[in-house]
Amino acid sequence: MSHVEGPASGWPHPRRTRNAFSVTGAGVVVGLLTGVALGVLWWALAPRVSVVVSDQGFRANNFQPQEYLASDIAFGALALVAGIFVTTGLVYMRREHLVATLGAALLAAVIGSLGMWFVGTQLGSVDLEQVSLPEPSVIEGPLEVHMPAIFLVWPLTAAVIISVLALSDFLATWRNPGQQSGLELHQ
Repeated sequence: MSHVEGPASGWPHPRRTRNAFSVTGAGVVVGLLTGVALGVLWWALAPRVSVVVSDQGFRANNFQPQEYLASDIAFGALALVAGIFVTTGLVYMRREHLVATLGAALLAAVIGSLGMWFVGTQLGSVDLEQVSLPEPSVIEGPLEVHMPAIFLVWPLTAAVIISVLALSDFLATWRNPGQQSGLELHQ
């Protein structure tokens, strides 16, 4: 029995390479879908601030820093997990070109964070101006992000992962000069 190698037999399979555009497209799609799904999860998990509504208007029911902080922490924790998994998946797709992966991961992070915020705030919205109750009542207020810096969790996670991988590729190439680096620009 003869043994044929190479593409004619299909074994071993040559490594598939993807261009930068496909990685960017995957980043946009995965970032958007992940952001929408995490927006629903954030809406379900995050506590709301209690608001007193009366015929004179509305106000927060006492000082509630734990609810303000908890909704932001829930958003940040979900963004951190998404940043780790989405960036790792994009790196797996295109490890040989970390610059394209960085761009795709940052684009996915921005789109995902905005998608998560939009879906969560739309699901958790309460139009306090339109609420009219005969006597003062306490209701759950709208879901909001109170610390704008929390939007940077997902992009920073992506940037840190790509930076660590780029540094490890650089150090591996520096130790073994004949080895190909993941930092080289391939098209």
